[in-house]
Amino acid sequence: MDPLIIGLLVVVTTLSVLATGIPVAFGLGLVAVAFLVAFEGLGALDVVAETFFGGLAEFALVSIPLFIVMGAAVASSPAGKDLYEALDRWLHRVPGGLIISNIGACAIFAALSGSSPATCAAIGKMGIPEMRARGFPDGLATGSIAAGGTLGILIPPSITMIVYGIATETSIGRLFLAGVLPGLLLTVLFMAWSLFIAHRHGYSLKNLAGHFTWRQKLEILPRVLPFLAIIVGVLYVLYGGVATPSEAAGVGALFCLLLVAVIYGVWQPSKIWKILSESMRESVMILMIIGASALFSFTLSSLFVTQSVAQFIVELAVNKWALMGLINLFLLVAGFFLPPVAVILMTAPILLPIITQVGFDPYWFAVIFTINMEIGLITPPVGLNLYVINAIVPDVKLPTVLMGALPFMLCMVVAILLLCLFPAIATWLPTYLMGPAL
Repeated sequence: MDPLIIGLLVVVTTLSVLATGIPVAFGLGLVAVAFLVAFEGLGALDVVAETFFGGLAEFALVSIPLFIVMGAAVASSPAGKDLYEALDRWLHRVPGGLIISNIGACAIFAALSGSSPATCAAIGKMGIPEMRARGFPDGLATGSIAAGGTLGILIPPSITMIVYGIATETSIGRLFLAGVLPGLLLTVLFMAWSLFIAHRHGYSLKNLAGHFTWRQKLEILPRVLPFLAIIVGVLYVLYGGVATPSEAAGVGALFCLLLVAVIYGVWQPSKIWKILSESMRESVMILMIIGASALFSFTLSSLFVTQSVAQFIVELAVNKWALMGLINLFLLVAGFFLPPVAVILMTAPILLPIITQVGFDPYWFAVIFTINMEIGLITPPVGLNLYVINAIVPDVKLPTVLMGALPFMLCMVVAILLLCLFPAIATWLPTYLMGPAL
């Protein structure tokens, strides 16, 4: 059978299996084994266990559970509340400052936790009720938090970037650096839109409730600045050549645990065990997907699907930007139905040789890829952030949250267009600090 026909069958079967609600790891593994046996016989089962384990035999994977522990420690404490309050006190005189402080808190908390749902939950619990109490529309209040939470998979340290680096065998440190300026760009675009809406609805200094003294502004900083120092410290040891990503993650996790124990009193064994058990559950879930995706990729390669798809696309001889447009559309649709980790592991190894062959930078493409996955986090039917927000404020209907997030999706599209026009937004910082990619 033609490999392209087999590839089409794999796509249809995979989507059908995942549509049943089966966990992604089990779904991918089931499809992979079924097609291996169907086309290569029962003897192909001899390599299943070895291939699955081989997908997990990467030292860089150690950083994933450690970064998850780092995020879980922060998420289990009132750090998000303090971060939100600190920004609110410092930005309360800015028109639309409440929304801006929420998005800023999302960006910083995302860097600490690396988790979009955790960011939505931590900042949304304080920010959404406060915005609604001050008269901001429900759609804007919920949509800004849903969009701000997506920054967790772009701003380093990012679990998604680590997975992309492992799947494509690219430098994780360089990927982190490539996400810094685009992450700041998205944050600025979100804030700019919020200011525009604030001005359009007539919010000005006259609408502000309350006043904060300099003492109130300064007294909260000791509870916030240590966590910001951790972000700076992790990035410094990573890019300064002091430590590998796994070592940097270990140091970050340790210091986050120490800080939540010292500042917030989270030192009881039961609370520490809760942090570790939640981190273990999420880590196992991600690692199972990685192992199953390795098996899935092996199946596609063994049946010559990967090679045939790459050759077919190259032989189309279309303009490289038209090709990039098609790839963006494909990633956007894939992100509607699958979590970012699954999309990356299933498609990045296939797409990377294609985009590099037509002359695109792999680290620039990683950022484009990730922003597409961000859009998927706030679009149904998966749209995890939408459901997190809906759980926080159940009286706000899901369509209202979606319509509130829609302008921020357009901001992400604008960011992709800007990255296409000015690729240096993603490539300049890693090249400046680490030299040209080999």
